[in-house]
Amino acid sequence: MDSDCILAYDIGTTGVKTCLFRVTTTLSLLASATKEYPIQLLPNGGAEQNPEDFWEAMRDTTKYVLSESKLSKENIHGISFCSQMQGLVLADESFRPVRNVMSYMDQRATKEMKEGIEHGIKIEGINAFKLLVSLWITGAVAASVKDPIWKYKWVERNEPDNFSKVRWWFDVKEYLIAKCTNKAVMTRDSAFATFLYNSRKGKGIWSPLLCKLFGIRREHLPELINAEEKVGGLTKEAAEFLGLKADTPVFGGGGDASLIGVGAGAVSEGDTHIYAGTSGWIGTVTKKRTVDINARIASIVGARVGYYNYFGEQETSGKCLQWVKDHLALDEIDLYLEKKKITDGPDAVYASLFEFMFDSIKDTEPGSQGVIFTPWLHGNRCPFEDPKARGIFFNISLHTGKRVLIRAVIEGILFHKRWILELSNAKVPTSNSIRFVGGVARSSFICQMLADITGKTIERVVHAENVGAMGAAAIAALGLGNIKEYEDIKQMIPVDQTWIPNPKLKAIYDRNFSVFQKLYQSNKEHFATLNS
Repeated sequence: MDSDCILAYDIGTTGVKTCLFRVTTTLSLLASATKEYPIQLLPNGGAEQNPEDFWEAMRDTTKYVLSESKLSKENIHGISFCSQMQGLVLADESFRPVRNVMSYMDQRATKEMKEGIEHGIKIEGINAFKLLVSLWITGAVAASVKDPIWKYKWVERNEPDNFSKVRWWFDVKEYLIAKCTNKAVMTRDSAFATFLYNSRKGKGIWSPLLCKLFGIRREHLPELINAEEKVGGLTKEAAEFLGLKADTPVFGGGGDASLIGVGAGAVSEGDTHIYAGTSGWIGTVTKKRTVDINARIASIVGARVGYYNYFGEQETSGKCLQWVKDHLALDEIDLYLEKKKITDGPDAVYASLFEFMFDSIKDTEPGSQGVIFTPWLHGNRCPFEDPKARGIFFNISLHTGKRVLIRAVIEGILFHKRWILELSNAKVPTSNSIRFVGGVARSSFICQMLADITGKTIERVVHAENVGAMGAAAIAALGLGNIKEYEDIKQMIPVDQTWIPNPKLKAIYDRNFSVFQKLYQSNKEHFATLNS
Protein backbone atom coordinates (compact mmCIF):
# COMPACT_ATOMS: atom_id res chain seq x y z
CA MET A 1 0.00 0.00 0.00
CA ASP A 2 1.22 3.46 -0.96
CA SER A 3 1.11 4.79 2.61
CA ASP A 4 4.19 2.73 3.42
CA CYS A 5 6.49 4.17 0.72
CA ILE A 6 9.94 5.37 1.80
CA LEU A 7 12.67 7.16 -0.13
CA ALA A 8 16.19 6.07 0.77
CA TYR A 9 19.24 7.99 -0.43
CA ASP A 10 22.50 6.05 -0.58
CA ILE A 11 25.23 8.70 -0.81
CA GLY A 12 28.27 6.86 -2.14
CA THR A 13 31.80 7.79 -3.14
CA THR A 14 31.04 7.88 -6.85
CA GLY A 15 27.34 8.66 -6.94
CA VAL A 16 23.93 8.84 -5.28
CA LYS A 17 21.66 5.82 -5.54
CA THR A 18 18.05 6.66 -4.72
CA CYS A 19 15.69 3.78 -3.99
CA LEU A 20 11.94 3.82 -3.45
CA PHE A 21 10.62 1.04 -1.19
CA ARG A 22 7.22 -0.19 -0.14
CA VAL A 23 7.08 -1.72 3.34
CA THR A 24 4.78 -4.72 3.82
CA THR A 25 5.97 -8.11 5.10
CA THR A 26 9.12 -7.45 3.04
CA LEU A 27 10.96 -4.40 1.77
CA SER A 28 9.89 -4.20 -1.88
CA LEU A 29 12.02 -2.14 -4.25
CA LEU A 30 9.69 -0.15 -6.53
CA ALA A 31 12.26 1.91 -8.43
CA SER A 32 15.87 3.03 -8.23
CA ALA A 33 18.09 5.54 -9.96
CA THR A 34 21.76 6.45 -9.81
CA LYS A 35 23.57 9.64 -10.70
CA GLU A 36 27.35 9.75 -10.63
CA TYR A 37 29.60 12.63 -9.63
CA PRO A 38 33.38 13.12 -9.59
CA ILE A 39 35.92 12.90 -6.84
CA GLN A 40 38.98 15.10 -7.18
CA LEU A 41 42.25 13.38 -6.25
CA LEU A 42 44.91 16.01 -5.52
CA PRO A 43 48.69 15.58 -5.85
CA ASN A 44 49.21 16.21 -2.11
CA GLY A 45 47.03 13.23 -1.14
CA GLY A 46 43.81 15.21 -0.97
CA ALA A 47 40.48 13.74 -2.06
CA GLU A 48 37.61 16.23 -2.36
CA GLN A 49 34.03 16.41 -3.61
CA ASN A 50 31.66 19.27 -4.31
CA PRO A 51 28.77 19.02 -1.78
CA GLU A 52 26.37 20.54 -4.30
CA ASP A 53 26.91 17.47 -6.47
CA PHE A 54 25.25 15.33 -3.76
CA TRP A 55 22.26 17.65 -3.49
CA GLU A 56 21.71 17.94 -7.24
CA ALA A 57 22.03 14.16 -7.67
CA MET A 58 19.33 13.70 -5.00
CA ARG A 59 17.02 16.00 -6.94
CA ASP A 60 17.55 14.29 -10.31
CA THR A 61 17.20 10.74 -8.99
CA THR A 62 14.11 11.62 -6.94
CA LYS A 63 12.42 12.91 -10.06
CA TYR A 64 13.28 9.69 -11.89
CA VAL A 65 12.06 7.19 -9.26
CA LEU A 66 8.77 9.03 -8.80
CA SER A 67 8.22 8.98 -12.55
CA GLU A 68 9.29 5.34 -12.92
CA SER A 69 7.05 4.17 -10.06
CA LYS A 70 4.14 6.37 -11.16
CA LEU A 71 3.78 7.60 -7.57
CA SER A 72 3.25 11.19 -6.54
CA LYS A 73 5.09 13.11 -3.84
CA GLU A 74 2.07 12.63 -1.55
CA ASN A 75 2.83 8.87 -1.49
CA ILE A 76 6.23 9.39 0.17
CA HIS A 77 5.87 9.13 3.94
CA GLY A 78 9.50 9.06 5.01
CA ILE A 79 13.03 9.92 3.91
CA SER A 80 16.24 8.38 5.19
CA PHE A 81 19.93 8.21 4.33
CA CYS A 82 22.79 5.76 4.09
CA SER A 83 26.06 7.51 3.43
CA GLN A 84 29.80 7.28 3.00
CA MET A 85 31.45 7.98 6.36
CA GLN A 86 34.38 9.93 7.79
CA GLY A 87 34.02 12.75 5.33
CA LEU A 88 34.39 16.29 6.63
CA VAL A 89 31.85 18.96 5.69
CA LEU A 90 32.56 22.24 7.49
CA ALA A 91 29.57 24.58 7.24
CA ASP A 92 28.69 28.08 8.37
CA GLU A 93 25.72 29.24 10.48
CA SER A 94 23.40 28.94 7.45
CA PHE A 95 24.61 25.39 6.64
CA ARG A 96 26.62 26.59 3.63
CA PRO A 97 29.87 24.61 3.22
CA VAL A 98 32.94 26.81 3.66
CA ARG A 99 34.98 24.53 1.35
CA ASN A 100 34.69 21.26 -0.57
CA VAL A 101 34.00 18.00 1.27
CA MET A 102 37.18 16.25 2.39
CA SER A 103 36.47 12.61 1.50
CA TYR A 104 37.23 9.63 3.72
CA MET A 105 39.98 8.92 1.17
CA ASP A 106 41.78 12.21 1.93
CA GLN A 107 45.25 11.53 3.34
CA ARG A 108 47.02 14.89 3.26
CA ALA A 109 46.98 15.53 7.05
CA THR A 110 50.18 13.59 7.78
CA LYS A 111 51.78 16.50 9.64
CA GLU A 112 48.69 17.12 11.76
CA MET A 113 48.46 13.47 12.74
CA LYS A 114 52.16 13.27 13.56
CA GLU A 115 51.96 16.30 15.83
CA GLY A 116 48.62 15.22 17.28
CA ILE A 117 49.20 11.60 18.23
CA GLU A 118 52.66 10.33 17.20
CA HIS A 119 54.81 12.02 19.85
CA GLY A 120 56.13 11.20 23.32
CA ILE A 121 56.02 7.72 24.83
CA LYS A 122 54.27 5.49 22.29
CA ILE A 123 52.37 2.22 22.04
CA GLU A 124 52.18 0.83 18.49
CA GLY A 125 53.44 4.20 17.24
CA ILE A 126 50.71 6.18 19.03
CA ASN A 127 51.11 8.53 22.00
CA ALA A 128 50.47 6.25 24.96
CA PHE A 129 48.36 8.68 27.00
CA LYS A 130 46.09 9.71 24.10
CA LEU A 131 45.76 6.10 22.99
CA LEU A 132 44.69 4.83 26.40
CA VAL A 133 42.30 7.74 27.03
CA SER A 134 40.75 7.34 23.56
CA LEU A 135 40.30 3.61 24.01
CA TRP A 136 38.71 4.12 27.43
CA ILE A 137 36.24 6.77 26.25
CA THR A 138 35.38 5.88 22.67
CA GLY A 139 36.65 2.30 22.24
CA ALA A 140 38.88 3.28 19.31
CA VAL A 141 41.49 5.88 18.38
CA ALA A 142 42.16 8.26 15.49
CA ALA A 143 45.16 6.26 14.24
CA SER A 144 44.71 6.87 10.50
CA VAL A 145 45.74 9.95 8.54
CA LYS A 146 42.29 9.68 6.90
CA ASP A 147 40.38 10.14 10.18
CA PRO A 148 38.21 13.31 10.39
CA ILE A 149 40.08 14.82 13.37
CA TRP A 150 43.20 15.29 11.25
CA LYS A 151 41.25 16.69 8.31
CA TYR A 152 39.70 19.23 10.69
CA LYS A 153 43.14 20.15 12.05
CA TRP A 154 44.51 20.41 8.49
CA VAL A 155 41.88 23.01 7.55
CA GLU A 156 42.52 24.89 10.80
CA ARG A 157 46.23 25.13 9.97
CA ASN A 158 46.20 25.54 6.20
CA GLU A 159 42.96 27.44 5.52
CA PRO A 160 42.46 29.85 8.45
CA ASP A 161 40.05 32.07 6.50
CA ASN A 162 37.76 29.11 5.78
CA PHE A 163 38.13 27.80 9.32
CA SER A 164 37.08 31.15 10.80
CA LYS A 165 33.67 30.77 9.10
CA VAL A 166 32.98 27.31 10.53
CA ARG A 167 29.92 26.83 12.74
CA TRP A 168 29.18 23.13 12.15
CA TRP A 169 31.20 19.94 11.69
CA PHE A 170 29.12 17.51 9.60
CA ASP A 171 29.68 14.21 7.86
CA VAL A 172 28.19 13.94 4.36
CA LYS A 173 24.79 12.62 5.49
CA GLU A 174 24.48 15.21 8.24
CA TYR A 175 25.10 18.02 5.78
CA LEU A 176 22.27 16.72 3.58
CA ILE A 177 19.95 16.35 6.58
CA ALA A 178 20.68 20.00 7.41
CA LYS A 179 19.83 20.95 3.81
CA CYS A 180 16.54 19.06 4.17
CA THR A 181 15.46 20.26 7.62
CA ASN A 182 17.56 23.29 8.65
CA LYS A 183 18.63 21.31 11.73
CA ALA A 184 22.17 20.48 12.85
CA VAL A 185 22.30 16.88 14.05
CA MET A 186 24.59 13.87 13.87
CA THR A 187 23.67 10.21 14.30
CA ARG A 188 25.68 8.30 16.89
CA ASP A 189 27.46 6.10 14.38
CA SER A 190 28.73 9.17 12.52
CA ALA A 191 29.72 10.72 15.85
CA PHE A 192 31.67 7.58 16.77
CA ALA A 193 33.57 7.84 13.46
CA THR A 194 34.96 11.22 14.58
CA PHE A 195 36.58 9.46 17.59
CA LEU A 196 35.29 12.23 19.86
CA TYR A 197 32.20 10.33 21.05
CA ASN A 198 31.90 8.71 24.48
CA SER A 199 30.51 5.28 23.62
CA ARG A 200 30.68 3.84 27.13
CA LYS A 201 27.47 2.28 28.44
CA GLY A 202 25.15 4.95 29.81
CA LYS A 203 27.08 7.80 28.14
CA GLY A 204 26.47 8.41 24.42
CA ILE A 205 27.71 12.01 24.47
CA TRP A 206 30.47 14.12 22.97
CA SER A 207 33.59 13.85 25.11
CA PRO A 208 34.82 17.23 26.43
CA LEU A 209 38.13 15.59 27.40
CA LEU A 210 38.82 14.25 23.91
CA CYS A 211 37.87 17.60 22.36
CA LYS A 212 40.39 19.26 24.65
CA LEU A 213 43.10 16.65 24.02
CA PHE A 214 42.86 17.01 20.25
CA GLY A 215 42.11 20.75 20.09
CA ILE A 216 38.56 20.44 18.73
CA ARG A 217 36.04 23.21 19.35
CA ARG A 218 33.12 21.55 21.11
CA GLU A 219 30.70 24.20 19.79
CA HIS A 220 31.28 22.94 16.24
CA LEU A 221 29.75 19.54 17.06
CA PRO A 222 25.99 19.14 16.45
CA GLU A 223 23.23 17.54 18.53
CA LEU A 224 23.36 13.73 18.76
CA ILE A 225 20.38 11.61 17.67
CA ASN A 226 19.50 7.93 17.12
CA ALA A 227 19.32 6.40 13.63
CA GLU A 228 15.54 5.85 13.65
CA GLU A 229 14.80 9.26 15.16
CA LYS A 230 12.77 11.80 13.21
CA VAL A 231 14.87 14.95 12.73
CA GLY A 232 12.05 17.05 11.36
CA GLY A 233 10.07 17.66 8.19
CA LEU A 234 11.32 18.77 4.79
CA THR A 235 11.47 22.55 4.63
CA LYS A 236 9.44 24.27 1.93
CA GLU A 237 12.63 25.25 0.10
CA ALA A 238 14.09 21.73 0.21
CA ALA A 239 10.78 20.16 -0.79
CA GLU A 240 10.49 22.41 -3.85
CA PHE A 241 14.06 21.62 -4.88
CA LEU A 242 13.64 17.84 -4.53
CA GLY A 243 10.11 17.72 -5.94
CA LEU A 244 8.66 16.35 -2.70
CA LYS A 245 6.01 17.41 -0.21
CA ALA A 246 6.90 19.88 2.54
CA ASP A 247 6.99 18.39 6.06
CA THR A 248 7.75 14.87 4.78
CA PRO A 249 9.45 13.21 7.79
CA VAL A 250 13.25 13.02 7.58
CA PHE A 251 15.00 10.36 9.71
CA GLY A 252 18.58 10.21 10.90
CA GLY A 253 19.56 7.08 9.01
CA GLY A 254 23.17 6.01 9.27
CA GLY A 255 26.55 5.59 7.70
CA ASP A 256 27.28 2.82 5.24
CA ALA A 257 29.28 0.85 7.82
CA SER A 258 26.14 0.72 9.99
CA LEU A 259 23.28 0.40 7.54
CA ILE A 260 24.74 -1.98 4.96
CA GLY A 261 24.77 -4.61 7.71
CA VAL A 262 21.15 -3.76 8.54
CA GLY A 263 20.22 -4.00 4.85
CA ALA A 264 21.98 -7.36 4.71
CA GLY A 265 19.74 -8.58 7.53
CA ALA A 266 22.73 -8.92 9.88
CA VAL A 267 21.01 -7.38 12.88
CA SER A 268 21.28 -9.91 15.71
CA GLU A 269 24.26 -10.53 17.96
CA GLY A 270 26.79 -12.77 16.18
CA ASP A 271 25.57 -12.02 12.64
CA THR A 272 28.46 -11.40 10.20
CA HIS A 273 28.31 -9.67 6.84
CA ILE A 274 30.94 -8.97 4.18
CA TYR A 275 30.62 -5.91 1.98
CA ALA A 276 32.37 -5.42 -1.36
CA GLY A 277 31.66 -2.17 -3.14
CA THR A 278 34.22 0.52 -3.98
CA SER A 279 35.75 -0.24 -0.59
CA GLY A 280 34.97 -3.25 1.59
CA TRP A 281 34.80 -4.58 5.13
CA ILE A 282 33.92 -7.37 7.51
CA GLY A 283 31.39 -6.64 10.28
CA THR A 284 30.03 -8.81 13.10
CA VAL A 285 27.23 -7.61 15.40
CA THR A 286 28.31 -7.62 19.05
CA LYS A 287 27.29 -6.10 22.38
CA LYS A 288 30.93 -5.82 23.43
CA ARG A 289 33.30 -2.90 23.00
CA THR A 290 36.37 -4.70 21.67
CA VAL A 291 39.50 -3.41 19.97
CA ASP A 292 42.53 -5.06 18.39
CA ILE A 293 45.10 -2.27 17.99
CA ASN A 294 47.58 -4.50 16.17
CA ALA A 295 45.03 -5.52 13.52
CA ARG A 296 43.25 -2.13 13.38
CA ILE A 297 39.87 -3.76 14.11
CA ALA A 298 37.42 -2.24 16.59
CA SER A 299 33.80 -2.32 17.74
CA ILE A 300 32.16 0.64 16.01
CA VAL A 301 28.84 2.09 17.12
CA GLY A 302 26.04 0.66 15.00
CA ALA A 303 22.59 1.94 14.13
CA ARG A 304 20.98 -0.03 16.95
CA VAL A 305 21.43 1.47 20.40
CA GLY A 306 23.54 -0.78 22.63
CA TYR A 307 25.01 -2.79 19.75
CA TYR A 308 28.30 -2.51 17.87
CA ASN A 309 29.82 -3.85 14.68
CA TYR A 310 33.23 -5.44 15.17
CA PHE A 311 34.63 -3.93 12.03
CA GLY A 312 37.69 -4.29 9.82
CA GLU A 313 37.95 -2.16 6.68
CA GLN A 314 39.43 -2.88 3.26
CA GLU A 315 40.36 0.40 1.56
CA THR A 316 39.93 -0.72 -2.06
CA SER A 317 37.76 -3.70 -2.96
CA GLY A 318 35.55 -3.38 -6.04
CA LYS A 319 37.67 -0.38 -6.99
CA CYS A 320 40.38 -2.88 -7.94
CA LEU A 321 37.97 -4.48 -10.41
CA GLN A 322 37.27 -1.05 -11.89
CA TRP A 323 41.01 -0.63 -12.34
CA VAL A 324 41.26 -4.05 -14.01
CA LYS A 325 38.44 -3.23 -16.41
CA ASP A 326 39.85 0.17 -17.36
CA HIS A 327 43.56 -0.60 -17.54
CA LEU A 328 44.05 -4.34 -17.96
CA ALA A 329 41.04 -5.82 -19.74
CA LEU A 330 40.47 -2.96 -22.20
CA ASP A 331 42.97 -2.01 -24.90
CA GLU A 332 43.67 1.54 -23.75
CA ILE A 333 46.68 2.20 -26.02
CA ASP A 334 44.84 1.39 -29.29
CA LEU A 335 47.07 -1.55 -30.13
CA TYR A 336 44.42 -2.96 -32.45
CA LEU A 337 43.35 -1.26 -35.68
CA GLU A 338 39.68 -1.79 -34.85
CA LYS A 339 38.08 -2.37 -31.50
CA LYS A 340 34.52 -2.76 -30.33
CA LYS A 341 33.35 -3.39 -26.79
CA ILE A 342 31.61 -6.71 -26.25
CA THR A 343 28.62 -4.78 -24.85
CA ASP A 344 28.21 -2.58 -27.96
CA GLY A 345 25.54 -3.11 -30.59
CA PRO A 346 22.07 -4.67 -30.70
CA ASP A 347 23.41 -8.24 -30.65
CA ALA A 348 25.44 -7.80 -27.44
CA VAL A 349 25.17 -10.84 -25.17
CA TYR A 350 26.58 -9.21 -22.04
CA ALA A 351 24.94 -6.39 -20.08
CA SER A 352 28.24 -5.04 -18.74
CA LEU A 353 31.96 -5.38 -19.24
CA PHE A 354 32.21 -6.75 -15.70
CA GLU A 355 29.80 -9.57 -16.57
CA PHE A 356 31.88 -10.46 -19.63
CA MET A 357 35.12 -10.20 -17.67
CA PHE A 358 33.93 -12.64 -15.00
CA ASP A 359 32.53 -15.04 -17.59
CA SER A 360 35.80 -14.97 -19.53
CA ILE A 361 37.80 -16.27 -16.55
CA LYS A 362 35.37 -18.92 -15.32
CA ASP A 363 37.61 -21.69 -16.67
CA THR A 364 40.88 -20.35 -15.26
CA GLU A 365 42.40 -22.56 -12.61
CA PRO A 366 41.95 -21.76 -8.89
CA GLY A 367 45.12 -20.29 -7.46
CA SER A 368 45.87 -18.34 -10.66
CA GLN A 369 48.94 -20.43 -11.49
CA GLY A 370 50.58 -19.13 -8.34
CA VAL A 371 50.14 -15.45 -9.28
CA ILE A 372 49.11 -13.30 -6.31
CA PHE A 373 47.73 -9.75 -6.34
CA THR A 374 47.69 -7.32 -3.41
CA PRO A 375 44.63 -5.01 -3.54
CA TRP A 376 46.18 -1.95 -1.87
CA LEU A 377 45.78 0.47 -4.76
CA HIS A 378 45.05 3.43 -2.47
CA GLY A 379 46.90 2.34 0.66
CA ASN A 380 45.37 0.20 3.38
CA ARG A 381 43.76 0.44 6.83
CA CYS A 382 43.32 -3.08 8.19
CA PRO A 383 45.07 -5.21 9.34
CA PHE A 384 47.86 -2.66 8.80
CA GLU A 385 47.63 1.13 8.40
CA ASP A 386 49.79 2.34 5.53
CA PRO A 387 48.70 4.98 2.99
CA LYS A 388 51.87 4.24 1.00
CA ALA A 389 51.08 0.54 0.37
CA ARG A 390 50.26 -0.32 -3.25
CA GLY A 391 49.19 -3.18 -5.48
CA ILE A 392 51.54 -5.96 -6.57
CA PHE A 393 51.31 -8.74 -9.15
CA PHE A 394 53.62 -11.34 -7.63
CA ASN A 395 55.06 -14.43 -9.35
CA ILE A 396 54.25 -13.66 -13.01
CA SER A 397 55.83 -15.98 -15.58
CA LEU A 398 56.09 -16.16 -19.38
CA HIS A 399 52.89 -18.23 -19.36
CA THR A 400 50.81 -15.68 -17.42
CA GLY A 401 47.99 -14.19 -19.49
CA LYS A 402 45.38 -11.52 -18.82
CA ARG A 403 42.72 -14.00 -17.72
CA VAL A 404 45.03 -15.33 -15.01
CA LEU A 405 45.86 -11.78 -13.91
CA ILE A 406 42.17 -10.88 -13.69
CA ARG A 407 41.47 -13.98 -11.60
CA ALA A 408 44.45 -13.14 -9.37
CA VAL A 409 42.96 -9.70 -8.71
CA ILE A 410 39.67 -11.22 -7.56
CA GLU A 411 41.49 -13.78 -5.41
CA GLY A 412 43.63 -10.99 -3.90
CA ILE A 413 40.56 -8.98 -2.94
CA LEU A 414 39.06 -12.08 -1.31
CA PHE A 415 42.33 -13.11 0.39
CA HIS A 416 42.33 -9.73 2.09
CA LYS A 417 38.76 -10.32 3.28
CA ARG A 418 39.79 -13.72 4.65
CA TRP A 419 42.70 -12.04 6.47
CA ILE A 420 40.36 -9.58 8.20
CA LEU A 421 37.79 -12.33 8.84
CA GLU A 422 40.30 -14.58 10.61
CA LEU A 423 41.65 -11.73 12.74
CA SER A 424 38.08 -10.69 13.60
CA ASN A 425 37.18 -14.22 14.60
CA ALA A 426 40.03 -14.26 17.13
CA LYS A 427 38.22 -11.62 19.23
CA VAL A 428 34.54 -11.81 18.22
CA PRO A 429 33.33 -15.14 16.77
CA THR A 430 31.99 -14.75 13.23
CA SER A 431 28.88 -16.58 12.03
CA ASN A 432 29.16 -19.78 9.99
CA SER A 433 26.84 -18.38 7.33
CA ILE A 434 27.85 -14.94 6.13
CA ARG A 435 25.74 -12.41 4.25
CA PHE A 436 27.71 -11.12 1.24
CA VAL A 437 26.50 -7.81 -0.18
CA GLY A 438 27.54 -4.89 -2.38
CA GLY A 439 27.92 -4.51 -6.12
CA VAL A 440 30.60 -7.22 -6.32
CA ALA A 441 28.18 -9.75 -4.76
CA ARG A 442 26.07 -9.67 -7.93
CA SER A 443 28.61 -12.07 -9.46
CA SER A 444 27.76 -15.68 -8.57
CA PHE A 445 31.28 -16.61 -9.70
CA ILE A 446 32.81 -14.35 -7.03
CA CYS A 447 30.32 -15.57 -4.40
CA GLN A 448 31.54 -19.14 -4.92
CA MET A 449 35.18 -18.00 -4.80
CA LEU A 450 34.51 -16.22 -1.50
CA ALA A 451 33.05 -19.41 -0.04
CA ASP A 452 36.03 -21.44 -1.25
CA ILE A 453 38.65 -18.97 0.02
CA THR A 454 37.09 -18.29 3.44
CA GLY A 455 35.63 -21.76 4.11
CA LYS A 456 32.32 -20.10 5.07
CA THR A 457 28.81 -20.58 3.71
CA ILE A 458 27.96 -17.46 1.72
CA GLU A 459 24.44 -16.05 1.48
CA ARG A 460 23.43 -13.30 -0.94
CA VAL A 461 20.28 -11.32 -0.20
CA VAL A 462 17.89 -9.91 -2.77
CA HIS A 463 19.05 -6.60 -4.24
CA ALA A 464 22.55 -7.14 -2.84
CA GLU A 465 23.76 -3.96 -4.56
CA ASN A 466 21.06 -1.86 -2.83
CA VAL A 467 21.53 -2.96 0.79
CA GLY A 468 22.65 0.47 1.98
CA ALA A 469 19.41 2.02 0.81
CA MET A 470 17.51 -1.03 2.12
CA GLY A 471 19.04 -0.49 5.56
CA ALA A 472 18.08 3.19 5.46
CA ALA A 473 14.51 2.27 4.50
CA ALA A 474 14.31 -0.26 7.34
CA ILE A 475 15.46 2.42 9.80
CA ALA A 476 12.81 4.85 8.54
CA ALA A 477 10.19 2.08 8.77
CA LEU A 478 11.19 1.65 12.43
CA GLY A 479 10.80 5.37 12.98
CA LEU A 480 7.38 5.37 11.32
CA GLY A 481 6.24 2.35 13.34
CA ASN A 482 5.92 0.02 10.32
CA ILE A 483 8.54 -2.28 11.92
CA LYS A 484 8.41 -2.94 15.66
CA GLU A 485 11.83 -4.48 16.43
CA TYR A 486 15.27 -4.67 14.84
CA GLU A 487 15.01 -8.48 14.74
CA ASP A 488 12.01 -8.14 12.41
CA ILE A 489 14.27 -6.67 9.72
CA LYS A 490 16.01 -10.00 9.04
CA GLN A 491 12.73 -11.65 8.03
CA MET A 492 11.97 -8.79 5.64
CA ILE A 493 15.19 -9.28 3.65
CA PRO A 494 15.14 -12.77 2.09
CA VAL A 495 18.23 -14.70 0.92
CA ASP A 496 18.47 -14.97 -2.86
CA GLN A 497 21.12 -17.72 -3.16
CA THR A 498 23.61 -19.72 -1.05
CA TRP A 499 27.10 -21.07 -1.81
CA ILE A 500 29.06 -23.65 0.19
CA PRO A 501 32.89 -24.12 0.10
CA ASN A 502 34.48 -26.67 -2.22
CA PRO A 503 36.85 -28.66 0.06
CA LYS A 504 38.96 -29.74 -2.93
CA LEU A 505 40.24 -26.17 -3.34
CA LYS A 506 41.26 -25.60 0.28
CA ALA A 507 44.93 -26.64 -0.12
CA ILE A 508 45.66 -24.39 -3.10
CA TYR A 509 43.97 -21.37 -1.53
CA ASP A 510 45.65 -21.97 1.85
CA ARG A 511 49.04 -22.06 0.10
CA ASN A 512 48.50 -18.80 -1.80
CA PHE A 513 46.95 -17.09 1.22
CA SER A 514 50.01 -17.87 3.34
CA VAL A 515 52.19 -16.06 0.79
CA PHE A 516 49.69 -13.20 0.41
CA GLN A 517 49.90 -12.43 4.15
CA LYS A 518 53.69 -12.02 3.97
CA LEU A 519 53.86 -9.66 0.98
CA TYR A 520 53.23 -6.45 2.92
CA GLN A 521 56.04 -6.91 5.45
CA SER A 522 58.39 -7.98 2.65
CA ASN A 523 57.71 -4.78 0.72
CA LYS A 524 56.88 -2.22 3.42
CA GLU A 525 60.21 -0.40 3.11
CA HIS A 526 59.99 -0.39 -0.69
CA PHE A 527 56.49 1.18 -0.56
CA ALA A 528 57.85 3.92 1.72
CA THR A 529 60.79 4.59 -0.61
CA LEU A 530 58.71 4.78 -3.77
CA ASN A 531 55.62 6.59 -2.46
CA SER A 532 56.97 9.18 -0.02
